[in-house]
Amino acid sequence: MQKLSLIFKIASRFTLIGWILLAVFPGWQFTLPITMGIVVLLLCALYTYLIFLGKHLDEPGQKLRGNFWSLKGVMNLFKSPRAVLAGWVHYLAFDLAVGAFIVADAARYDIHQLLLLPCLILTLMFGPAGLLAYFVLRGIMTGELELMSVFG
Repeated sequence: MQKLSLIFKIASRFTLIGWILLAVFPGWQFTLPITMGIVVLLLCALYTYLIFLGKHLDEPGQKLRGNFWSLKGVMNLFKSPRAVLAGWVHYLAFDLAVGAFIVADAARYDIHQLLLLPCLILTLMFGPAGLLAYFVLRGIMTGELELMSVFG
């Protein structure tokens, strides 16, 4: 459990590098490459390691039980400290990737970085709520409600 706690602290603090870059330096040419190409990529590698190769980090005799097919099955999965840590790293990686998307997309529409801060904070803390707030902000700022433009 001590190793998992250390990994938790390191991953959580490491993620802050990306969030600080997105919040303070969104227009810097290296913000997105560092955030996505280093921070998110390393979090993804850590997640993959924890899921597929991290069994040695479990307490002796501990077995991963549960499944993704029911709420009870998911709750059983998260009785394992390693599974909880992997879930946390999953959140860190995906929420940061969403934050990077918000910054990149806002640049396309010339939305000022100060307007993005509440969306980024919401994304950091509550993931999908921040993305929703950004889409609402973008709609207000551009008059465009077409979300498919995200992909084009």
